[in-house]
Amino acid sequence: LTTMGEARMDPNLSSPDSTAQQDSLFNMTDVFLISLITGLFTYWFFFRKKKEELPDLPKMQTVVAPVRDSSFIEKMKKTGRNIVVFYGSQTGTAEEFANRLSKDAHRYGLRGMAADPEEYDLSDLSRLSEIDKSLAVFCMATYGEGDPTDNAQDFYDWLQEADTDLSGLRFAVFGLGNKTYEHFNAMGKYVDKRLEELGAQRIFELGLGDDDGNLEEDFITWREQFWPAVCEHFGVEATGEESSIRQYELVVHTDVNMNKVYTGEMGRLKSYENQKPPFDAKNPFLAKVTENRKLNEGGERHLMHLELDISNSKIRYESGDHVAVYPANDSSLVNQIGEILGTDLDTVMSLNNLDEESNKKHPFPCPTSYRTALTYYLDITNPPRTNVLYELAQYATDSGEQERLRKMASSAAEGKAMYLSWVVEARRNILAILQDMPSLRPPIDHLCELLPRLQARYYSIASSSKVHPNSIHICAVTVEYETKTGRLNKGVATHWLKNKVPDQNGSNSLVPMYVRKSQFRLPFKPSTPVIMIGPGTGIAPFIGFIQERAWLKQQGKEVGETVLYYGCRREREDYVYREELARFQKEGVLTQLNVAFSRDQAEKVYVQHLLKKNKENVWKLVNEGMAHIYVCGDARNMARDVQNTFYEIVSEFGNMSQPQAVDYVKKLMTKGRYSLDVWS
Repeated sequence: LTTMGEARMDPNLSSPDSTAQQDSLFNMTDVFLISLITGLFTYWFFFRKKKEELPDLPKMQTVVAPVRDSSFIEKMKKTGRNIVVFYGSQTGTAEEFANRLSKDAHRYGLRGMAADPEEYDLSDLSRLSEIDKSLAVFCMATYGEGDPTDNAQDFYDWLQEADTDLSGLRFAVFGLGNKTYEHFNAMGKYVDKRLEELGAQRIFELGLGDDDGNLEEDFITWREQFWPAVCEHFGVEATGEESSIRQYELVVHTDVNMNKVYTGEMGRLKSYENQKPPFDAKNPFLAKVTENRKLNEGGERHLMHLELDISNSKIRYESGDHVAVYPANDSSLVNQIGEILGTDLDTVMSLNNLDEESNKKHPFPCPTSYRTALTYYLDITNPPRTNVLYELAQYATDSGEQERLRKMASSAAEGKAMYLSWVVEARRNILAILQDMPSLRPPIDHLCELLPRLQARYYSIASSSKVHPNSIHICAVTVEYETKTGRLNKGVATHWLKNKVPDQNGSNSLVPMYVRKSQFRLPFKPSTPVIMIGPGTGIAPFIGFIQERAWLKQQGKEVGETVLYYGCRREREDYVYREELARFQKEGVLTQLNVAFSRDQAEKVYVQHLLKKNKENVWKLVNEGMAHIYVCGDARNMARDVQNTFYEIVSEFGNMSQPQAVDYVKKLMTKGRYSLDVWS
């Protein structure tokens, strides 16, 4: 800047005569320029601005106009509905239950609609009393460690901040949870409690569904008591038996432009051919598998390590996040369904919602072929729920088979027991049911309408973005088991991933994926000690954690003690990442490596036994070192046993009673010093 200033001064170094002439000239020029600028500014301010503002008004309206009708009240009034069933759903089950409840309403002379809270302004709940015999029902799933589902996050935030008077609102809540988790049905309980605090009137007790038991039975039991309570409250009666009502109509496309047909995309047509960020659940990124190797040396199971290339995707992740992948069903299962139902699976069709006012125009992306729907969009491997059996019963030509289907779909004790035994415990999927009931041959379009959506599968990321910014690593074990009927059932996603072989340009190596953020995070200060407990594939996020701690150490940061408790069946069979862990230990990043081999000796040894063995060191790290504890893996047994072990250690070395020790560990959780990433 100094140089430029000096250069500009050079021309002014001239004689006094020329300077005087220049002063006179500059004065006249200045007056002219000032007058010109003032004139232009006046014109722009009074005339040009007005011209620009007037046409801009409709443009502004276009920009701020909502892309959706955010008032569910107006929609209910317009369509004559008086019951709205909101769902907080991560895997589709709560949405399915909401649809079933909204369909039930017609039996009582009422009209219902299922609604995604993400699409509406929930502050309108205070206006629901404007509609006669109105009721709001909430089917709310709990995700992770007591969190709301993604689509219910805004509703949860609103509830926390709201001071609205909901005294005119009548409501009921059914929660979907899993008892193996610490915060069982936290979201359902919170919504039920908070609505009452805001003055709303509960017309039926909170239902608590347990996916670790029999979620379907819990829902049916609640539902069969819920509707009589609704009838009593509103003074209405059932108008007749439950009947089969189609929600969608079939349109077969005989002459269609194949460029307008969905071939597996989750949202935008041709999104897999023309990829555009940002990538999420409705717009997954097609990542190439660059590595797929078997991790274990022996045994019956197949443990694998996959690496997904996310170069040029703008996807960012942190250690501890989850990667979601959209799998495809086994083509042999799809073909068998087509053969049994005598259908040309390549027929292009659409299923269009008969309710023209519904936000959900199709049950899955349409138009598409039956083959695509059964491969990418529909769940054909899980045992179907009772409502599917009820709707299918009408197509069984054998009276015995029809009666059995209706009985299993009923709320009678005998029917529930039969459903539990014949469908759930026998793990009969829709193909097995069609095979075992020869007279049951439903139209394929109705079957496609009834089957739930195939859901994304979540895996804990086994890498650090500091070390692998353009790659996401997955550690998984293939699921395979024989059912009571002698059939071999295979896990949809793990077998699909197993067959993803890296190649140069083939589509076989592509995986539709996106990243879901997690609260499972390393401490803010690298110097804070960490205790990581992750047997089996629960080691996945800790590979990322250790990679990150190694990277931090290389950057010259002071890194605290890094302690790992890992477990597997046998040292020579399924000790995964052995070389990597040994290297990290040699480099001094992994300060303690404790491995439990459960089946290498007469008595089984698990991670909790090693924690007890090192209890003094564990307590010192937690109490004096302010260590953060991380647990990843099986929720039903391992996570619970590990937590009980911490209760014992805290009680013994902290001189506390059992209740005090429990409270101590719960406070660690609240402070973010005891984190869980578990599944059942």
